[in-house]
Amino acid sequence: MDGGLILYLPGLFLFLGGLGFVLGNLVLSHILHPHVRTREKYTTYECGEDPVGHAWVQFNHRFYLIALIFVVFDVEVVLMFPWVVAYRAYGWMGVVDLMIFVGLMVVALVYAWAKGALVWDKPRPRYTSATLEKPPEADRRSEDRHVAVA
Repeated sequence: MDGGLILYLPGLFLFLGGLGFVLGNLVLSHILHPHVRTREKYTTYECGEDPVGHAWVQFNHRFYLIALIFVVFDVEVVLMFPWVVAYRAYGWMGVVDLMIFVGLMVVALVYAWAKGALVWDKPRPRYTSATLEKPPEADRRSEDRHVAVA
């Protein structure tokens, strides 16, 4: 073997050991688990309570938006901790980098705020049948397009 490739053997052993551990546990759990199939096992589990309603409930998309914005700003705080702890080692360039980072996050927050992503109770638009119908001249224009020119 080449002298350089032997340096990768500990990583290969670690990978193979992890893979063997995962596969071994999967096979072992398949062999040891009870194979009793009942109707109760296939119902939705809701913290020990009997399920109520259907599982296909449409959630409001604002839950997702608020959670996503929270994650973005939570990651921002996590990334700021190393800068704050070791700001003397970075000098003024580190402070400038931090201010650029915080400025970008403020721009993202202002954008989300301007788009209404932070408003929890948005009024739903009310559509009437009159707003959904096509005007009569739209039908005439579409008929004129389909007339063959002789």
